[in-house]
Amino acid sequence: MLKETAHKTYLYNAHGHALSGRIAMPLNQIIEVQAGMSLPTTGGVGHARVDKYRFNDLVSFEAGYTFVSGSSEDNKVYSTLVTATVENLNILGVVTADRVVARLASTHNIQDDEARITILGSSIENLRVAGCEVHIDMDNDLFLRLTTFGAIRNEFQSNPEFRKIAADPFLTGQRRDSIEPCGVAICSLVKDMKIDGSGLKRQGHALEVPEFGRIFIGEVIVEHSKRTVTMLRMDLGCPVNGNVTAAQSIGNGRPYPPS
Repeated sequence: MLKETAHKTYLYNAHGHALSGRIAMPLNQIIEVQAGMSLPTTGGVGHARVDKYRFNDLVSFEAGYTFVSGSSEDNKVYSTLVTATVENLNILGVVTADRVVARLASTHNIQDDEARITILGSSIENLRVAGCEVHIDMDNDLFLRLTTFGAIRNEFQSNPEFRKIAADPFLTGQRRDSIEPCGVAICSLVKDMKIDGSGLKRQGHALEVPEFGRIFIGEVIVEHSKRTVTMLRMDLGCPVNGNVTAAQSIGNGRPYPPS
């Protein structure tokens, strides 16, 4: 009797969206996912777009769109791309940006243990918070070098500056000493921020705004063969309470059956 064997294939994983959230006070409403798109596990191409969105005069944007793709030329190297973009974003008249982009691209050689994932192209153009210009220096060189989970774990152990970002990203005072092989690390694309104006307080990759809340910029969640890039995440704690996420991309996939 012949023994059946599973055909080697690849399971793509790529999805993103332009905007989502929830307002708890003074309303209690969900901000439905805008321009959300997911790639089938078999790959292909998908896109979604929303124009002139407005939510109760609290949140608005001119255009939001997401693009996903997954392909392979030779069934040996698999490519995945997901890009989520928001144009002319306005949150409560406090946070505005001309363009916010979360971009994630990866290549996975079927012989390798994990994909090589880059987030080059993720950006925020003309960010203003409470009337102040915020100039963001993204650490593109670092993340072009740290394309695998293993490389990020090694960087955490060897680079004190990177450890400052990833050891306590939410500034809780509880620092971690290592990243487990099957664990999760949270860091940021932000290398430096300069604020033209006063009244804002920087804490790591976040900005605290009185009577508005906290804005997390360029967050990256790192897992084995997977990244989540969230360019703006707002934890609202003011007369308007809730949370808003703008421009988020998540991806890559895995070979199946695993080696």
